[in-house]
Amino acid sequence: MDIDLTPKLAKKVYGENGGSYHAWCPDELPMLRQGNIGAAKLALEKDGFALPRYSDSSKVAYVLQGAGVAGIVLPESEEKVIAIKKGDAIALPFGVITWWYNKEDTDLVVLFLGDTSKGHKAGQFTDFFLTGSNGIFTGFTTEFVKRAWDVDDDTVKALLGKQTGKGIVKLDANVKMPEPKPEHRQGLVLNCEEAPLDTDIKNAGNVVVLNTKNLPLVGQVGLGADLVRLEGNAMCSPGFSCDSALQVTYIVKGSGRLQVVGVDGKRVLETIVKAGNLLIVPRFFVVSKIADPDGLSWFSIITTPNPVFTHLAGSIGTWKALSPEVLRASFNIPDETEKLFRSKRTSDAIFFPPPK
Repeated sequence: MDIDLTPKLAKKVYGENGGSYHAWCPDELPMLRQGNIGAAKLALEKDGFALPRYSDSSKVAYVLQGAGVAGIVLPESEEKVIAIKKGDAIALPFGVITWWYNKEDTDLVVLFLGDTSKGHKAGQFTDFFLTGSNGIFTGFTTEFVKRAWDVDDDTVKALLGKQTGKGIVKLDANVKMPEPKPEHRQGLVLNCEEAPLDTDIKNAGNVVVLNTKNLPLVGQVGLGADLVRLEGNAMCSPGFSCDSALQVTYIVKGSGRLQVVGVDGKRVLETIVKAGNLLIVPRFFVVSKIADPDGLSWFSIITTPNPVFTHLAGSIGTWKALSPEVLRASFNIPDETEKLFRSKRTSDAIFFPPPK
């Protein structure tokens, strides 16, 4: 497989006053197009408002920084207004209408990862705005708008011309927006930084897995996700997705070394990953990471709502399941070497603490 897997940073697409929207380009990260995956970030300044829109792709949103308010309208449902904060993961199925607002001094930054297999462009999200200079109102004639919404000429002019912003605008500080309702978070949001840990290895790392059990809506999205936090100098076991799913990884915090091994034992990537990098591991390729001293955290989506991984090292590693005879024959090693190999990593699963 001869394709560039090098991690990339997002590039600005639009936005000035109020915030900006950034996306990863499939021309620079070919695995986006090949895997039909879209990736983007929304950054809102204080009083920044991302106008209502819907997308051609199902997504998982993850709040990287800050706190704010989001409006979500599922098909044939009423608007849900939710408070969002750092660590929140939100499942966004097809047809959902969303808006985003930041009333805090700290920028609100939201990551979007999703499936573009049914979208207009492979590897890219296409958003359809309800309002603004590029909103759907501007495409219809005055006659159609008047008849569809039963309004007069003056109202049509206001609907078509008053909002001159595109995608993101900055609201006046005195503009009142809907107040979030705590009960609206139920079933829509899971905070990955506060959720029960699925795996927690002392001095090594932990993971929270997002699936249909803790956020049923991901079943409609068709994606699973996880947040992994690796301690300083700790290692994540070499492993792969064993259900043919792609893994799309965004580095949330820290830095570290990463290696990916593919077909015929070829190391296809060896690099340093840092906060802001996005990378995609091809199906069945084996990946492993070692954190730098300050640690390494990443958020990933997996292209199945209930992902299954196979780990090659550790107490639950594949080699532990194979019989001694098979190990000796496979490695062509004596009995003593096989016993030494099997005696290691008997208590650590998935994450390994730094060497002593």
